[in-house]
Amino acid sequence: MSNISDEPGHGSSPAAWTAVVIMLIGFAIATASLFLDAYALVFVGAALVVIGLIVGGVMKALGFGVGGSRVGGSH
Repeated sequence: MSNISDEPGHGSSPAAWTAVVIMLIGFAIATASLFLDAYALVFVGAALVVIGLIVGGVMKALGFGVGGSRVGGSH
């Protein structure tokens, strides 16, 4: 049986949570916009998905990813 402290964390970090929340908002906006025939907002939602990916990557590079230097806790 493996020790819990040996696991990588499965993405539970501020960078991952921020990226996922931004992307979920983007998907929600894009999906709702498709039903409302507001195609300009579909592209806004798609842009938010891309922005979420970028924000997550930048936050990881700044040390907010799994095992990063700025992530506290006893993981």
